[in-house]
Amino acid sequence: MPALTAHALLLDMDGTLVNSDAVVERCWRRWAERNGLDPEQALKVVHGRQGYATMAVLLPDRPMEENYADNRVMLAEETADLDGVIPVPGAGAFMAAVDELPHALVTSADEALAQARMGAAGLRMPETRVTAERVGASKPDPEGFLKGAAELGVDPADCVVFEDSEAGIQAGRAAGMRVVGVGPRAAAFAPDVHVMDLTEITVEATTEGIRLTFAE
Repeated sequence: MPALTAHALLLDMDGTLVNSDAVVERCWRRWAERNGLDPEQALKVVHGRQGYATMAVLLPDRPMEENYADNRVMLAEETADLDGVIPVPGAGAFMAAVDELPHALVTSADEALAQARMGAAGLRMPETRVTAERVGASKPDPEGFLKGAAELGVDPADCVVFEDSEAGIQAGRAAGMRVVGVGPRAAAFAPDVHVMDLTEITVEATTEGIRLTFAE
């Protein structure tokens, strides 16, 4: 696999650093059933987006105000349910490796949910982070990644995004960034590099920036 050099790393949370699939699926199955939808079909579109954006895809005729209200309920449910939330393999070592390097968390979770899940997974919360409250548009819109790059003072072209979902990979590409796809979902969406988990990545600080190398 090719090595990548960057000046900053922008990290998604769910599916990339934290495996929260168990709680996500529990909460969204209940939501789909409450709204007369097929849970299996709903689960195909929930990953990567903010909840209101997922609801808009699944219930296109419903007023957006109802989606926002329902999303607040969903966030509360997800924040309270941490059963099965674990780190993605290699996440602890990866976060230690980037500790002194320019990086930011860019997540569709709000601050409370991000704090809860990173804490449950035993992972350090990045100082720079762009959570749901801080953007006006959900992934696949690039706003979050562009804001993260701006806060780090790095040109988007010099950033590498770590993502697991279709919406997230699309957002990274729309921001003009290179994308490392993490986990089985990501492989289908043509990231620049794909790894099964974070154990397959080595991070080094060099005179040219952050060098990422990948296991064969």
